Amino acid sequence: MAPSQVWLMAITCGMVVANLYYNQPLLAEIGRTFSLTENRVSWVATVTQVGYTLGLLLLVPLGDKWERKRLIMALTVLAAGCLAVAAYAPTFGVLVGASLLLGFFSAVPQLLVPMAASLASDEQRGRVVGKVMSGLLIGILVSRTISGYVGLHFGWRTMFWVGTGLMLVLVAVLARMLPRNQPHYAGSYGSLLRSLGTLARDLPVLRRSALVGACLFGGFSAFWTTLVFFLESDAYGYGADVAGLFGLIGATGAFAASYAGKSADQKGPGFALRIGLALFLGGYLLMGFGGYYLVGLIAGVVVLDVGQQMAHIANQTRVFSLRPEARSRLNTVYMTACFIGAASGSLLGGLAWHHYQWPGVCAVGFGLVALAYGVNRFYGRTER
Repeated sequence: MAPSQVWLMAITCGMVVANLYYNQPLLAEIGRTFSLTENRVSWVATVTQVGYTLGLLLLVPLGDKWERKRLIMALTVLAAGCLAVAAYAPTFGVLVGASLLLGFFSAVPQLLVPMAASLASDEQRGRVVGKVMSGLLIGILVSRTISGYVGLHFGWRTMFWVGTGLMLVLVAVLARMLPRNQPHYAGSYGSLLRSLGTLARDLPVLRRSALVGACLFGGFSAFWTTLVFFLESDAYGYGADVAGLFGLIGATGAFAASYAGKSADQKGPGFALRIGLALFLGGYLLMGFGGYYLVGLIAGVVVLDVGQQMAHIANQTRVFSLRPEARSRLNTVYMTACFIGAASGSLLGGLAWHHYQWPGVCAVGFGLVALAYGVNRFYGRTER
C-alpha cells in the first residue's frame, strides 16, 4: 500500500469514529439542558454504542459484497444527516433517536480496517492495521478534547453542527482520493449474514478474540462514560473542557498501536495481547487507588489506553489472518462483540457511578478486564 492510502484511511477512521464520542464530555451539559439525572443522560452514550453495534452487524458484512468506496461514502453522508438532527434536537427523545442512527451509520472504520488488511501484504499486515487503527484510536480520544472545549465555550449543539460539516468535507475528499475496492462475494445478503454464525462456530480463535474484545471494550467504555461525572464532582470540580483534555492525554497512548502491529508481525499477536492485558489491569489499579490525585488519574489514563490499544490491535491482527476472503465478516463478528461489550460497559459504568461513585466504576472496569484475562487463558489452553 502507498503511504498516502494508509494515511487517508487512518484519518477517515479517526474522523468518523469521533461521531460516537462527541457526546461523552457533553453529558452533563445535555443533562442540564433537558433537566435529566446523570444516570438517565448517560443513555445518550449507551444508545450510540448500541447503534454502532447494529451497524457492525448489519452494514459491515456488505464490505465483502458491495464496492467499498461507494458504501463508505454513502454511510458518511447519512452520518452527517444524523449529526445535524442531533444538533437541532428539540427533545431528549429526538436526541436519543438521532444518536442511535448516528452510531448505526458511523460503522465506516470497520469497513476501512479490513479493506486495509486486504490491500497489505502478509508481512506488513500488522503494521498497516496498526497505523490505520492509530488514526481510529486517536479520533476516539481527541474527539473528547475537541468536544469538551467546544461544548463549554459554544454549547453542546455547536459540536454536533461542527461534526456535520466535517463529515461533508470528508465525503468530498474520499470521492477524490479513496481507491475503489471490489470484493467477490456472490451470494445473497441473507446468506452473507448467515455466514457470520458459521464463521463464529467454525473458528475458535475468532470466538476467543471476540469474547476478550467484548470484556476489554466494556472496561474501556465504563471509564470514559463516567469520567466527566467524576471530574465535575467535589473530588475535582472541573468542567467539560477538562474532561475533554483527558482524551488528549489518552491519545499519547495511541502510538502504541504501531508498536503493537510490529510486535504482532514479529512475535505473534499473543505476545502483544498479553502485554496489553497486563497494562489494562495496571491502569485500573492506578486509578482505583490513586484516582483522587490528579497525577494518579493521568497515569492511569495513559496506561489504560496503551493497554487497550495493544490488546485490540493484537486481536484484530489474529482475526484477519483466519479467512482472507471474509475479512469484513470476521471483523463484523469481532467488533460486534466488542461494541456489545462497550454498550454494556457504558450502562454498568453509569449504574456504578450512580450507586457507588468512583470506587464502583473502577471495580466494574477492573472486573471486566480480569474476565478478559481469564477468558484468554482458558481458551488458550483449550485451543492447544
